[in-house]
Amino acid sequence: MIVIDNVLVSDEIIEARFVCDLSRCKGGCCEEGDAGAPLDASELEMVTKHFETIKPYLPAAAVAEIEKKGFYQYDTEFGWVTPTLPSDNEICVYAYREPNGLIKCAFEQAYYDGKIDWKKPISCHLFPIIARKGKKGNYDRLNYQPREDLCRAACSLGEQLKVPVYKFLKEPLTRKYGEEFYEALDTIARGQHHDTDDNEAAS
Repeated sequence: MIVIDNVLVSDEIIEARFVCDLSRCKGGCCEEGDAGAPLDASELEMVTKHFETIKPYLPAAAVAEIEKKGFYQYDTEFGWVTPTLPSDNEICVYAYREPNGLIKCAFEQAYYDGKIDWKKPISCHLFPIIARKGKKGNYDRLNYQPREDLCRAACSLGEQLKVPVYKFLKEPLTRKYGEEFYEALDTIARGQHHDTDDNEAAS
C-alpha cells in the first residue's frame, strides 16, 4: 500500500499493466456493473447543466428513462449514480451504442466535439481504478479492479505495451488529485521498479 497525503494507493496500480482495447471490449464497462456510474456530489450539477447539450447524442429510450427517473439516482451501496436502461442490458442512460457495437459516452463525445468543458464522471475516467472514501477518517482508498472477462484484452495489451495502470490513467489521476500527487506516485513507482531491477541484477 502506498500513502500519499490522504490517499491510499494499492500496489497493483503501479505494478499491474493495463491499456484499454476498445476494439475488443467495445466500451462494455458502460453497461456491465451492479449500478450506474457513481457520481461525486459536485458532479450532480454537471450532469444537470449539460443534459440539454448531450441530449441529441442519446437514443429516444434513454431520454425517456431520464425523464422518468431523473438525471441521477441514489443507491444505498454506491451513493449517487447515473440511471441505467433496463431495455438495453442496463447500459448507462448517458451512453449510446454505435452501429459497430462500440459504446460511447455522450458527455465525452460532446467534450471532444467542443460543446462542453466537462469530460465525464471521474469514476468512469478512472476505471479500472476504483476510488472509495475511507470508512473512518478523511481519506480515499484507490484499488485496481478490472473486470475479469471484459478487461482481459486490456490487461494483455498493457503487458504487451508495458504500460503500468497508473501511467495509462495519468489524466484522470491528475484530474482528481492534482499534478503533485501524480508526480509523487510516479517517483515512488520508478523507485520501486529500480529496486526490483537491482535485485534481479544481483541474483
